Amino acid sequence: MEIVLRVAAAAGALLLTAGASPAAAAPPPTPSPSPVRSAPSQAALQAAAPERPVFRHRTLPVTRAALGRTYRPGCPVPPHRLRLLRMSHWGFDGKVHTGAMVVHERVAKEVLYVFGKAFAAKFPIRKMRPVSAYNGSDHASMADDNTSAFNCRQVVGNPGRLSQHAYGDAIDINTVENPYVDRTGRVHPPAGARHLDRTHRAKGVIREGDALTRAFRAVGWQWGGRWSNPDYQHFSRNGR
Repeated sequence: MEIVLRVAAAAGALLLTAGASPAAAAPPPTPSPSPVRSAPSQAALQAAAPERPVFRHRTLPVTRAALGRTYRPGCPVPPHRLRLLRMSHWGFDGKVHTGAMVVHERVAKEVLYVFGKAFAAKFPIRKMRPVSAYNGSDHASMADDNTSAFNCRQVVGNPGRLSQHAYGDAIDINTVENPYVDRTGRVHPPAGARHLDRTHRAKGVIREGDALTRAFRAVGWQWGGRWSNPDYQHFSRNGR
């Protein structure tokens, strides 16, 4: 009898052991889900992006004193009809600068349109200063590769004729890269002689069909680069 009870107890213990789940076989805990990172907003992306340069400009009145030697009594346009344009332009160094030029009030919007297009195309301009910074000397301004407009003076190489610049509706751009050849064949400025070959791929050279010539054509201005004695730097409202 004792043997039977011991066998039954052993069998019950075996059944209990077989039916129990061992601790080592327990399923692993479910990992917590990783937090979902949302994509950055458009505003955050714009804030992180570098600011794109924009064309900035101001139109200001002009005083007689500010015009210096670019004006004298008897000039065809009085100071109160002129405007000083301060505007952004790309330099030869690949950076944005602020330049200034004096123009007739009636063409101020046209000029800003043109240089806005030039800025968008990143057309480089060496310098942009009123000719008063050169004591009214067009020769000094050209030699310095300056871009300018108003100057009450005679035509270079034709002293008996009043320049269209005296009316404030003509502009010379990058004068060294875009020289003027007068009726005697003289090159102005002399340093511009190396740029008479218009196939030369230098910075600031004006070419037919580029951003500048297209913009000036859009506002009805004409380019002196098409003349028989070419004036590659020169644009004017009436073609003179």
